Amino acid sequence: MRGYYTADEVRAAEAPLLASLPDGALMRRAAHGLATVVAAELRARTGGVAGRTITVLVGSGDNGGDALWAGTMLRKRGVAATAVLLKPEKAHAAGLAAFTAAGGRVAAPSDDLGLPDLVIDGIVGISGRGPLRPDAAALVDRIEAPIVSADLPSGVDPDTGAVDGPAVRAAVTVAFGALKPVHALGAAQCGRVELVRIGLSPGDAGITALDAADVGAAWPVPGAEDDKYSQGVVGVVAGSDGYPGAGVLCTGAAVTATSGLVRYAGPCTGEVLAHAPEVIATAELAKAGRVQSWVVGPGMGTDDAARRTLRTVLDADVPVLVDADGLTLLAEDPDLVRSRTAATLLTPHAGEFARLTGKDPGPDRVASVRTLAADWNAHVLLKGRATVIAGPSGLVFVNEAGGSWSATAGAGDVLAGIIGALMAAGLTPDRAAAVGARAHSLAANLAARGGGADLSAGRGTAPISAGTLLAHLRESIRVLRAGVSPEEMPATS
Repeated sequence: MRGYYTADEVRAAEAPLLASLPDGALMRRAAHGLATVVAAELRARTGGVAGRTITVLVGSGDNGGDALWAGTMLRKRGVAATAVLLKPEKAHAAGLAAFTAAGGRVAAPSDDLGLPDLVIDGIVGISGRGPLRPDAAALVDRIEAPIVSADLPSGVDPDTGAVDGPAVRAAVTVAFGALKPVHALGAAQCGRVELVRIGLSPGDAGITALDAADVGAAWPVPGAEDDKYSQGVVGVVAGSDGYPGAGVLCTGAAVTATSGLVRYAGPCTGEVLAHAPEVIATAELAKAGRVQSWVVGPGMGTDDAARRTLRTVLDADVPVLVDADGLTLLAEDPDLVRSRTAATLLTPHAGEFARLTGKDPGPDRVASVRTLAADWNAHVLLKGRATVIAGPSGLVFVNEAGGSWSATAGAGDVLAGIIGALMAAGLTPDRAAAVGARAHSLAANLAARGGGADLSAGRGTAPISAGTLLAHLRESIRVLRAGVSPEEMPATS
């Protein structure tokens, strides 16, 4: 499990180290990690380190100092280094002195930067807020070489990952001491994230992400004494005459996700059984039978009959996942959820979130999800490349998908079926949501690569549909249960 720490939490963790270590020692630890990553990147991209060329973008404060010290270390390995000082009068004095003593060249933002092999972004650190200033934005706009950012891409908010104007888009980001929310919430700007240890002990994180081993260990599989009932029975209310595919995708995902039993209640029994004959299907909710969790909403419509169905499902004393049309109906009557004693999981995309709350999630998606969860006494999964999950306790899970391949019609129906089955198997709603989101995003990446766990470079990617995502779900589960990290096999879009 990976923790993400806010800028304030990181500064609090740094304070005792800064007090106990010699002046500049913590900065040089960070710089050493940055220099090591840059050297490895030079070697991977150009075949060597000595004789290569880098440009260091230096802002004011400690982030610029980290970059200058890293440039100094790389100079000592034979790298030609130029430091561009955006605020010369505020450049880190000790770092700049060491850089020039090592033979580093100093340049102004208006100078010709040539064609460096790599650029180090040391413009703004975790204390910075807002977009790049005009002079920095103009400088970054001229750069064609890959950028390695020190701690975070400059211009991206460290706590929310939000971009509100010009910002660096890095090929690699080197996180110092601890991961920050930006590394998950702003992953598209960060590129590959490398964490270097500098001795911080930040404690428990309020935002966490499950890794492959966590997901694999949590995934329910049959035990020696299990039968189809003991492994969890999930009920699915999805689809309509106009949208039968929602019922097919949602039940198909539930069947694939676990080895228990899936019951379907709705008008699409014929279509559902044609795709998944193991489902027990009925057109009448009252005849569906007992379940350990319900999934309700995908494609079911928003008429009076759908409203009555939603009320009946929410009256059940079992966990309920509400998605799609169910969320639209809930926006008219939030007390249907607030009054429940059993757990409820809401799974909106941004537009549905706005219908539920009256406003968009905004730049601080974590805070928005926490607020909705607390207000409605429910668990909430806000969809996106970085899926954010929170419950009434305020603990947050985030799943950074590594790409946006699952941004396709029907993918949400698949996600709902996966999570509903996991809840029926006994996982808590927030854990089921985090585990399910991880498997869902990996299945999308596998589908984009065209099948199998072999995501070797050069194979290429292609757009997918919800059907192909579902077809790769079982392989995704197999990969995760083997403990293989999805980060080792990206299929970024």
